[in-house]
Amino acid sequence: MNPLLLLISLLFVAGCGREAPATAPVADGPRTVRIMKVSHGDTPAGARYSGEVRARHESTLGFRVGGKLIERLVDVGARVRAGQPLARLDPADARLAASQAEANAELAEAELRRARDLQAKSFVSQAALDARITAAKAARAQAQLAANQATYTTLYADKAGVVAAVLAESGQVVSAGQAVLRVARDGEREVAIALPEGALASVRPGSAATVGLWADGKTYAGRVREIAPVADTATRTFIARVSLFGAEAALPLGLTASVSFAAAHPDRMVVPLAALFQRGDRPAVWVLGEGDAVTLREVRVERYADDGAVLGGGLKEGERIVAAGAFKLIEGEKVRAIGQ
Repeated sequence: MNPLLLLISLLFVAGCGREAPATAPVADGPRTVRIMKVSHGDTPAGARYSGEVRARHESTLGFRVGGKLIERLVDVGARVRAGQPLARLDPADARLAASQAEANAELAEAELRRARDLQAKSFVSQAALDARITAAKAARAQAQLAANQATYTTLYADKAGVVAAVLAESGQVVSAGQAVLRVARDGEREVAIALPEGALASVRPGSAATVGLWADGKTYAGRVREIAPVADTATRTFIARVSLFGAEAALPLGLTASVSFAAAHPDRMVVPLAALFQRGDRPAVWVLGEGDAVTLREVRVERYADDGAVLGGGLKEGERIVAAGAFKLIEGEKVRAIGQ
């Protein structure tokens, strides 16, 4: 017999005699997992949305005429009052245009006076006089328009508020209507969030919300004021505005907030889909027990919804389960829990 074949056969027999390990090897130290405490009507973590505090009304201000920006009188964060000057354009061209238009108007009025004198002596027709009257009116209107545009070289605040953004700097040439400053008006505050498509089935204008501020830990009652009718082309989410009740008007703008909504299934427990572990043909979840050891328990799923799996049984109020990473665990493994 070939010695090489004999050696391969002996190694194969020796390998078959070894038993497979009963459990998967555990890494040094307990595995870290994120957990959640289940209860009826809970809002899964995926249904909490991050946003920022914004003013209910924000005005993007720009000049009504074009020109070179020669002076900006406010900075970001400055409080402004209604009628306060904010920025100025070079007024030289606007003043020259106003002077030219005024001169044209005076010339047209002088020609109108001569035409009336001549028409009284029957030297010109009534039609010619009507033409002079029309020309004088047009020239006067043009002069008034040029005079108004000369005053548009100073940008004023239309309402009291705070400067939220500066969009142009001194020395820049801006066109008519180009954004120069954004002013957040004083008054009601709200939180801007981005809703995914799946949330539109349960979140609508008028839906109650709970808003938590990360800066001070306070919570406010809120209500969805509006949801954009068209998704953002880049993120494919719908921008929503949540009005705050009881929030002070001086609440700082730009604070990070967390918004949650009432559960769509108040009489059922809802768990994240990532918490489910398939045991054969039955779904199960890892329950955290004594000593932070996990035990696999079968649950009954009534249906799958956008915000998670709606359970019809298998868990008790207040029990803690592994919210994500269920496929990495083994029965009885001790873990280090973070979360609720």
